[in-house]
Amino acid sequence: MKINQGFLNLKDRYLFSLVAQKVGEYRAQNPGKEVISLGIGDVTLPLAPVVVEAMQKAVAEMGRAETFRGYGEEQGYAFLRQAVCSYYARKGVELDASEVFIGDGAKSDLGNILDIFDQENTVLIQDPVYPAYVAANIMAGRRIHFLDGSVHNSFLPLPHRDLRADIVYLCSPNNPTGAVYTKEQLKIWVDWALAHDAVILFDSAYEAFIQDGELPTSIYQIDGAKRCAIEFCSLSKTAGFTGVRCGYTVVPHELIQGGVSLNELWLRRQSTKFNGVSYVTQRGAEAAFTPEGLEQNRTSILYYLENARLIAGALTELGIWFTGGSNAPYIWLQCPKDLSSWDFFTFLLDSCGIVGTPGVGFGRNGEGFFRFTAFASREDVRRALDRLRAMPL
Repeated sequence: MKINQGFLNLKDRYLFSLVAQKVGEYRAQNPGKEVISLGIGDVTLPLAPVVVEAMQKAVAEMGRAETFRGYGEEQGYAFLRQAVCSYYARKGVELDASEVFIGDGAKSDLGNILDIFDQENTVLIQDPVYPAYVAANIMAGRRIHFLDGSVHNSFLPLPHRDLRADIVYLCSPNNPTGAVYTKEQLKIWVDWALAHDAVILFDSAYEAFIQDGELPTSIYQIDGAKRCAIEFCSLSKTAGFTGVRCGYTVVPHELIQGGVSLNELWLRRQSTKFNGVSYVTQRGAEAAFTPEGLEQNRTSILYYLENARLIAGALTELGIWFTGGSNAPYIWLQCPKDLSSWDFFTFLLDSCGIVGTPGVGFGRNGEGFFRFTAFASREDVRRALDRLRAMPL
């Protein structure tokens, strides 16, 4: 018996677990001192009323023999997959319900999708990046190349002529930087992928935060993307489902590799290794896509975006460079006084009682940067910013 050596190549602790550990140690050493978190990207507002009502109704159905449901449809219930298609139609994107797969969140599918690709494929990942992309590929023992994001390219790197890779992870709006690709920039990526027979894994978990109508909210708004891209989205942030768990993955029928439909491969994988999302959850997700659900969730999204605007305003006053915050719930700032990411984390915690996320945890290009999230109460954001303005720099 041999273990998977890829797991031994992982760092000792997942970034957010390490942050939680350090905060716990600080609280133990400073009992009674308040800590305000702008670090973990977890929502704080409750589920939309229409979602709660739909889930309560579904629970009642499960309690009656005539409406009880057991195993669901392999790709997710048709009513939810059709709701996703209708949502995409509002973006000008036509999907067939058979191209939509309901899952328990983008994070799971972004890792599990690797099952359908050959072990020898080379993976291209931006740096800085959401650490789960890297960890999933290290576990699988794949070769990873990194594409540098920096202040000079606004943390939106583009492919160069000699770039080679088989699988490419893109995230827009980006976690952690909050940067958003334009249609022109995504077209460059799509054309590159088509020319090099590569597949783009496009994480659009934060698409609902985009308020600028000129910015794309789906890679399928780009010509040719259905022939080279798989799109992943989650209701965690857009509908407050972090504690409910539901998302979806779109695998177009036009996406063919080696003469094989990736849609058919993903269906085979999911029907073999995934038991699906509960009926109650899927009814709640369906309600999130109704006109009432979209409007109620938009209210929450605008609340978080106002938090982001307030944080951005304070950083501007302090003369601290940052990106993000306008079409994303994340603010990516440059650590003042040339502090390292972890030194700034410690400084903020010790002097202000504020928790953020060290940029170096998202990759080597994140060293010297720091991430704040807008997923907090307005009161906490205002009090944190008062402390930030008074910090002894």
